[in-house]
Amino acid sequence: MNQNLQTWLSSQIESLKEQNLYKPTFVMESPSGGRIHVNGHSNLINLSSNNYLGLANHPKLKAAAIKAVEQYGAGAGAVRTIIGTMSLHVELEQKLAAFKHVESTIVFQSGFTANAGVIPTITDSDDVIITDELNHASIIDGVRLSKAARKIYKHCDMTSLKEALEQSAEAKKRLVITDGVFSMDGDIAPLHEIVDLAKEFDASIMVDDAHGSGVLGGGRGTAYHFGVHNEIDIQLGTLSKAVGVMGGYIAGTSMLIDWLTQRARPFLFSTAHPPATAAATIAAIELMETDPSLTQRLWDNAAYWKIGLRNLGFDTGISETPITPVMIGEEAKALDFQRALFEENVLALAIVFPTVSRGKARIRTMPSAMHHLEDFDDALKAFEKVGKKLDII
Repeated sequence: MNQNLQTWLSSQIESLKEQNLYKPTFVMESPSGGRIHVNGHSNLINLSSNNYLGLANHPKLKAAAIKAVEQYGAGAGAVRTIIGTMSLHVELEQKLAAFKHVESTIVFQSGFTANAGVIPTITDSDDVIITDELNHASIIDGVRLSKAARKIYKHCDMTSLKEALEQSAEAKKRLVITDGVFSMDGDIAPLHEIVDLAKEFDASIMVDDAHGSGVLGGGRGTAYHFGVHNEIDIQLGTLSKAVGVMGGYIAGTSMLIDWLTQRARPFLFSTAHPPATAAATIAAIELMETDPSLTQRLWDNAAYWKIGLRNLGFDTGISETPITPVMIGEEAKALDFQRALFEENVLALAIVFPTVSRGKARIRTMPSAMHHLEDFDDALKAFEKVGKKLDII
C-alpha cells in the first residue's frame, strides 16, 4: 500500500479510538435469534438485531430458499435489464405491490441502493428536495447524488417544513422526504400533517419506511398506520429487517416504476437477487399477510421491555416503536455500558457519533417477536447491574 495512504488511514483509525468512536465488529456464530453465539460467547441475549418478526430463521423461509436453489441455481447470472430477471423476481414484485396496495414495485439490492436509485432519478436541477434533518444516511447520500437544490427542515417540525415549502415556491418540482420511523430514536413521522402541507404547496412525498415495514399498519408501514397510503407518491420498504431476508424496494404507480426500471442506476448496474433471496422473501410476505400474531407479539414484547427499563429509571427517549434507545450521553460511557453488558451475556450496542449527535450516545435496544419474557427479565437484571455500576440509574 502507498505509504501516504497507509499513514493517513492509521492516523484516522487512532483518532477514532481516542474519541471513543471506534466500533469493533461482532461475529455471529449462530442463526439470528433471541439468544445467539457471538465472538466465542454462547447464549447471549440479542438486543441488537433488526429481525423484528424473527423471520430470518423461520422454517418456511429456509424451505423456500432451499427449493429455489434446487430449481433455479445459486445466482441470477446478470442484471435485471439484461437476462437476470427470473420469474421469482416478477412474482416477488407482484406480491409486494398487492401487499402495499399500490400499482407496482421495483426491488433493489438494499434499502440504501433504493434511495441512491430513486432520489436522483426523479429530480433534476430545476427541483428542490426538502428533507428532515434526522433522515437516514442513505437518504442523505441519495440527495447528494441529485442535481436538485435541497432544504433541511427541523426534525418532525411542521412549522419548519412549511417555511421550507414557502421558500421553494419557484421550483419546478418539490419533493418532501422523510423516514417513516426514525431508526435511532424510534419516533414516527407525522405523515398525516406532512400530507396536508404537501397538498397545500403542491409537493410530492417520499417516505423511507425501512423500520415501519412489517411493524406498523398491519405490517404495511407507516403510511397505513396513519391511513394516508393513497397520498404518498413514493414508498421505500426494506426486505432485510422485519421481512428477515435482504433487499429494498420502491412502491408506487406503474409509471414511476417504469421510469425507475429505465433509469435507476443501482437497478441497471447490479446483478439481480439470488433465487433463494427472492423465494424466501415471497414466503415472508405470505406469512405477514396470513399471520398477524407475529406483529402482535413484537408489540407486546416491546411494551414489556420499555416498561421494565423505565421502571428501573432509564431514559428511553421519545420512542414510539419497538426501537428503544437507552440514553447515555457520553460516548465513552456508552461504550463502557456496551462492554459491561456483554460480560453479563447481553448484546446491546452503543450508538455514537456520527450516527447520532455528539453527547447523544445511547444503547439502542431492539426487542422482537423472537424474544421470550424470560429473555427480557434476564436482560433487565443486567441493565440494572450495569446502570448502577456506571451511575446511569
